[in-house]
Amino acid sequence: MQQGEEYDEAMVAALELLWGEGFLSPGGPAEVAEILKGTSIAGKFVLDIGCGIGGIDLLLAEVYGAAQVIGIDIEAPNIALASRRAAQRNIADRVSYRLVEPGPLPFPDASFDVVFSKDAMIHIAEKEALFRDVFRVLKPGGLFLASDWLRGDDEPASAAMQRYVSLEGLSFAMASPARYEKAMAAAGFTAIEIGDRNAWYHATAQHELTQIQGPLHQRLVDLVGVSETDRQTQVWEAMIAVLKSGELRPTHLKAKRLA
Repeated sequence: MQQGEEYDEAMVAALELLWGEGFLSPGGPAEVAEILKGTSIAGKFVLDIGCGIGGIDLLLAEVYGAAQVIGIDIEAPNIALASRRAAQRNIADRVSYRLVEPGPLPFPDASFDVVFSKDAMIHIAEKEALFRDVFRVLKPGGLFLASDWLRGDDEPASAAMQRYVSLEGLSFAMASPARYEKAMAAAGFTAIEIGDRNAWYHATAQHELTQIQGPLHQRLVDLVGVSETDRQTQVWEAMIAVLKSGELRPTHLKAKRLA
């Protein structure tokens, strides 16, 4: 993960308005259900990499029955807000959050039954080191479940993609499905599954832009001001362009550690 606080109050407020309380990435609870489809995490010890403001972790415990969830993030305001919300829900005994530094995961080998991440690994440049570390902290028989923002290939980004990333203003380090699969296999993972979500999010993002420009526009202005609302509109327009071209490819990932 990269150092620094990129998700300021204005961005968090805007994304929660679009994606639901506790969510800084698309799809809300329905997309979490898609990631977990066919898998039970009931009674499991779960690590969430890049937990943001923690809404997913509450869901993993309250709805999906995880015994313990630890969410980690590098942004202190995110961790503070997530911790307050867990306490308000009286679930802090099962869901906790930890501020971490960029770099190796600060946990012993074979610590978790499940490692989960939703749209956060895009901020981590060294995919190969990341998956070695994820493999390390999983118990034998453990499961890796995630979604992330990928690119169609590993060639230099197009002008349209460069514009989108520049407008986002975030430390994106995108890679292709091929690189992800190779990195997971090299780390020792088996039963690797990669599920493309481009078509789903292309349609969803177009609906979100309609909401930003229409029913949610004034609420967004009231929350974050005219300038930030205009910026978010430009972000969505640029994002839809690279979704349409296929260069931006939201993707689901699943793999097992057998030994």
